[in-house]
Amino acid sequence: MPYAPFPRVRRRTLRRHWHPTPAPRHGASRRTHRPHTPVPRAWGTPALRARTLGAVKVFLPGTAGGTGWPEPGCRCASCRRLPAGRRRPFEMVVDGVARLPFLAPPPGYRAFAGGHGLEGPDGTRVLRVPPGAYPDGVEGRCDLLLIDLLDRPERLGLLRRDGVADRDTLVVAVGLDHRARSEEELARRLSLWGAHAVPDGTTLDTASPAALPLTRRPPEKGPWRELVLGGSRSGKSAEAEIRLAGEPYVTYVATGPGGEGDAEWAARIDAHRERRPAHWATLETTDLAGVVRDATTPLLVDGLGTWLAAVFDEHAAWEGDRAAVWRRCDELVAAWRGAGRRIVAVSDEVGMGVVPATPSGRAFRDALGRLNERLAAESEDVALVVAGRVLPLP
Repeated sequence: MPYAPFPRVRRRTLRRHWHPTPAPRHGASRRTHRPHTPVPRAWGTPALRARTLGAVKVFLPGTAGGTGWPEPGCRCASCRRLPAGRRRPFEMVVDGVARLPFLAPPPGYRAFAGGHGLEGPDGTRVLRVPPGAYPDGVEGRCDLLLIDLLDRPERLGLLRRDGVADRDTLVVAVGLDHRARSEEELARRLSLWGAHAVPDGTTLDTASPAALPLTRRPPEKGPWRELVLGGSRSGKSAEAEIRLAGEPYVTYVATGPGGEGDAEWAARIDAHRERRPAHWATLETTDLAGVVRDATTPLLVDGLGTWLAAVFDEHAAWEGDRAAVWRRCDELVAAWRGAGRRIVAVSDEVGMGVVPATPSGRAFRDALGRLNERLAAESEDVALVVAGRVLPLP
């Protein structure tokens, strides 16, 4: 017998994650309750979305990595913040009869992706994405993804690009551990990617509607402008890349020089290239207004400081007339306001640094500060990154 029946466990309904549809009051109409589903927005009040995946129940006795979270004996800040046994090592049981890996599924079920995926009798498809890898042999959309998003989260974007997941696929993060600074930081990142974390002992009951807090992932279509500010080596570029990791298509707009003749700058560029997902497109240009106007995919602009420096160079404005620079800034702000796609732009926060010693340096600082202020006024989301920590600027 390949699978022993799994003992019945009373399903725990945890209100912070699962909000059942309320029963009608006495004497009220018994029509089906349909929760209102608003248009997704990035920083709004949490809303509810009903998700019905099919007649499959996925029980998660544990949701952490191999040693749990916190890891026993670990003295890192992440583990010290959590009580012992908060999250147990990951386990997964489907319908009480099938355990991962699904090498010999019971009658009526079909395994795929080398035993990492299981299709139920009604066609509902559940996939546990292998840690650190891309699943092989997956054809078509899955209804539920369980994936370690602390390791190469851009894999989620690639799965969406390949049609394995779409906007209606429920994405649940597993393999959780002290790679996340805290549960709060984990929740923030997951909300950017349209994913969820659930407590140990959760049953994902796909046979009946269950309402989840709507994630803050920006709309798939239409504009959504994000400005990420920070000082040198603050982690602002890494934060911008994190924000777009769940997107299937991204164009990285490099606005700075190529690094020829400057070994230190070339090393920085190489580090950025190594960190970026391989499936992202790259565009090197200083025609930033044109790129924003004509964008057909989400953009990551890194960054506004190097773009403005290039504009100063193009118009010989360091010591001369700067009218052309102001026109280019006006064009960018107008394009930003009229953008039709999601844009995440990185810029240097210059208001807290040392006062430049030269008039040209002070002119550049003032110009970038004004540009940041104008773009922030036209952005749905603005954040300041300090020592790798993200501070929302409402």
